[in-house]
Amino acid sequence: MTDEQLMIQVRGGDIAKAAVLFDRYSGRLYNFFLRLTYDKALSEDLTQNVFERIIRYRNSFNEGHQFKSWIFQIARNTRTDFYKKNNKVKVADSVEVSSLNIMANSIADEIEKKELMCNLEKAMLRLNPEQREILVLTRFQKLKYAQVAEMMNTSEGAIKVKVHRAIKELRKIFLKIDSR
Repeated sequence: MTDEQLMIQVRGGDIAKAAVLFDRYSGRLYNFFLRLTYDKALSEDLTQNVFERIIRYRNSFNEGHQFKSWIFQIARNTRTDFYKKNNKVKVADSVEVSSLNIMANSIADEIEKKELMCNLEKAMLRLNPEQREILVLTRFQKLKYAQVAEMMNTSEGAIKVKVHRAIKELRKIFLKIDSR
């Protein structure tokens, strides 16, 4: 069954089908939140909140839209609402780069790859929140530009420009960090 078909059944009252959607999307949503907040516990809480909202607002799902776009829009709103309600900063000052699980042929390669990933994480932190979010959605969550455009209520062309600018800025920041 497609995500859309499952959600239509959830909307129709078959709440048990939400478990299938949870299995499909909980990991993706957790990673989405983790890349934006760098807080494991908060990411778990926000993921749970998304699924609570899916049940609560199930009647707002429109059959003409893709479920993936709809759920990530709910995720964005959940994160925004959390920060508004708690008056917290959106990114921790210090970031622990957790296990990178890099498979390398030699110890030297592994160290170099870890250093590059650490520098990439540092560079991502220095992007403004909108740029970081758009890169997480398009590059890490692999949402299509059209899906992100629908979520952000803008055109696909505008998203392409924003992604291009965010990558350009990320590259500039990364090169400064990497040259140290």
